[in-house]
Amino acid sequence: MNIAVVGGGRRCKDFMDVIQRHTFLEIHPRIVAVADIRPDAPGLVAAMEKGLFITSSYDDFFDRDDIDLIVELTGSMDIYNDILAKKKKNVRAIADRTAQLFWEISRVSTMQKKTDQELREVRALYSMALNDLIQEEVLVIDHRFRIIDTNDAFLEKFGLTRDQVIGQFCYRITHHLENPCSGEDHPCPLIQTLESEKPSQTTHIHLDRDGRKIYYSISTYPLFEDGDVIGAVELSRDITKDINVQKVMMQQEKLASVGRLSAGVAHEINNPLTTILTTAMLIQEDLDPNDPTYEEMSVIADEALRCRKIVTNLLNFARQTQPDKKNANLNEIIAACISLTQKQAAFKDVSVVYDPSDNLPRTLVDKGQIEQAMINLIINAVETTPAGGSISVSTQLSARQGFVDIVVSDTGEGIPENQLNKIFDPFFTTKENGTGLGLAITHGIIEQHGGTIEAASKVGAGTTFTITIPGEKIASHAS
Repeated sequence: MNIAVVGGGRRCKDFMDVIQRHTFLEIHPRIVAVADIRPDAPGLVAAMEKGLFITSSYDDFFDRDDIDLIVELTGSMDIYNDILAKKKKNVRAIADRTAQLFWEISRVSTMQKKTDQELREVRALYSMALNDLIQEEVLVIDHRFRIIDTNDAFLEKFGLTRDQVIGQFCYRITHHLENPCSGEDHPCPLIQTLESEKPSQTTHIHLDRDGRKIYYSISTYPLFEDGDVIGAVELSRDITKDINVQKVMMQQEKLASVGRLSAGVAHEINNPLTTILTTAMLIQEDLDPNDPTYEEMSVIADEALRCRKIVTNLLNFARQTQPDKKNANLNEIIAACISLTQKQAAFKDVSVVYDPSDNLPRTLVDKGQIEQAMINLIINAVETTPAGGSISVSTQLSARQGFVDIVVSDTGEGIPENQLNKIFDPFFTTKENGTGLGLAITHGIIEQHGGTIEAASKVGAGTTFTITIPGEKIASHAS
């Protein structure tokens, strides 16, 4: 097995030493290439002394036909993802040097010929690899899907103890399922590894201790005993942050593109709309109210007015500017927004309850933009809440240090799960006469304030929007 290493630091040098010292029984790994931008990196220097291929750019690895495995040792998620995107399909890639070591450790630890001293050394090496060297979360799983070992990183992520995990089925612990993962959207990498006797890789969605989704890149590596696969080592890498960053970037690109388009379209449509509306009203003035055409003119006028409203929203959307932030009392801003929307809520027989936090710090915000975002959310809640329902608005210190939360909940119809991830997209709406711009504008405003907005909903049980924006930490810098 020919290995190329990205990152020629001390870890690379140690990796080379381990491979040189260790006697491998079934695989014969050897490092053939090392990449690092630093010419004096220890691993790169050692590779040069051994006559190995060295380079300052790991891109040089992708055209070679003699590389079976690329090991990324820089610790950079961006570099690892770039390797995954560029490598050949038949080339494996892992983000830690210990995956190969596990295969041999498992076999060596079962050999009866080893002395007690040798076994103690193996166990010490295994423990060090499992908890000190590996940055990913690790499960050692047998062929019956039972967990036979794990590392501290996994236990910490899921908030479990070793006793709660060892001996349990992996799919119960990570997915809360009664049967192994299956299907095209959720393939089981362990099954693939057991069948092919080769490493496997996939992406899964796990649930953490609070039931929140965590995106994982999962790699499984076979464990052999007497030539048979007896299980696998599963390395899970949390890529949730990368997924969320990609979503944010896509949303920003979407908003920017729609904004440019909206500005042009809105200006071009506004003038003919005014002509249509004015002409319809003038014709209507000359008609008898009982004339059938009179009603038709009313329809034309009403639809023209609706189009004008859409155009106005388009212009507002396109004119989004960088916020002019000033130190402000967030509770007072929200109270004013509730006051402005109170009559519309009362007209629909919907109550609005406000519960401001007494210890909320002053925040650095653009008052006008926050007002626009809050009014959008409250009006949206009023329109989707039936008569007799209620809307609650509250502020509180966020679990995220230095931030504050604004929570808007309603007892309305709720949003289906398959639509929830689309509600911030421009022009997506579930309302019959909606423009699909209100939530998109709100999302843009909150992001420009360095915050986030999330929605949770259940059909028939209402919707909750949670805004998290910087509070005391940033506001104090401005004072």
